[in-house]
Amino acid sequence: MILSRLHPIAEAVRSRPRKIEFVLFDSNRRDRRINDLKALCRQEGVPIRYGDHRALERLAGGDHQGAAARLAARGYLPEEEALTGPRGSRLLIVLDEVSDPHNLGAVIRVADGAGARVVLPERGSAPLSETVERTSAGALERVPVVRVGNLRRFLDRLKGQGFRVVGLDPSGEVVYGLDLTGDLALVVGAEGKGLRRLVREGCDLLARLPMKGAVASLNVSTATAAAAWEAIRQRDFSSEKP
Repeated sequence: MILSRLHPIAEAVRSRPRKIEFVLFDSNRRDRRINDLKALCRQEGVPIRYGDHRALERLAGGDHQGAAARLAARGYLPEEEALTGPRGSRLLIVLDEVSDPHNLGAVIRVADGAGARVVLPERGSAPLSETVERTSAGALERVPVVRVGNLRRFLDRLKGQGFRVVGLDPSGEVVYGLDLTGDLALVVGAEGKGLRRLVREGCDLLARLPMKGAVASLNVSTATAAAAWEAIRQRDFSSEKP
């Protein structure tokens, strides 16, 4: 996998330096951000190479910001990883066949801010890629991403482990009236298709975001953020006075 922007490269160097084959720098750039990244590479023992602008374009295309890195593709974690963490405060974002890598990257960025893990089914999901990494603004290096086989069976397993499974769906109750405390799995469908029938039926509850405008729904990452932060509000701030 090739990373081609400074912030995602820096996150990769910090989180998994041994998986980076090299970072290629534009030999003509010596600004502060480039120098900071070089210093980080030296600190973490990541090999550094130099080339001209054309060499960077051959490796990473035109949008490289003066550096590009070649590294091993980020791997998925096994299903068991979704169940780890302190009981009563676990938060999962489960994506039902979200196939657009930009949407996946944006949701991973949301998950980083919300302190959540992301769960993907093996089929129908966008793979972890440079586009996902770039759209996540480096969050892919910090957020655990779990892959499961059969999503409906996985939801049933979550319920057996004490999770409340809440699916985002236009037919559900307004999310602000639901209890989102405790171990929680927020299930989000793809834009256009929404949740598949069996996945929808596997949820304990369905929730919707109230919409006042002419647009009927929000995009995947925005809807995920709105629901996740309502969960955070209930968990961490419900006892605070305005």
